[in-house]
Amino acid sequence: MSTSRAPNWPSLYNPGLEILHIEHRNATQAGGAYLYHARDVFRFTLFWTLALYTPVFIICGTYAFWNLNFPPSPRFDQPYHGASYQLYPIPSPLKTPEMHRRSSKLPKENERRSRLAFALLVFLTFMALGVAGAVVGSAVLGFSVFGLYKAANFNMST
Repeated sequence: MSTSRAPNWPSLYNPGLEILHIEHRNATQAGGAYLYHARDVFRFTLFWTLALYTPVFIICGTYAFWNLNFPPSPRFDQPYHGASYQLYPIPSPLKTPEMHRRSSKLPKENERRSRLAFALLVFLTFMALGVAGAVVGSAVLGFSVFGLYKAANFNMST
């Protein structure tokens, strides 16, 4: 193995170097970019995972942010008056009349946190979970693949 320096990111893989006309040639081709160290494999895997995995979380977090900050207006559809049966509540002997009373008070709004602050917390949670998932996933995948390539004495190209 060579101790050469890792290529810059995004050093995209050129399959033509290693697939076409490879008979009686070295395992590493001139012009190819190879990774020889675990930290380089992790770095490449992390960058690609951040680029491809995190935007999904950002899109979902933005959607949740807008829905929490600007909730959709309620629909006032016409009730359905088709052939249906009227529902009749079955009385239960265990329930007392006091249990049927409903509170006339509206739920108390959160005085410490506004809707914008809550929506921002949800968005930041999506972002943090996306980055954390990318780091953990790239660590597991990158080091596992590096171990397999190292055990088989293969050269890992970008």
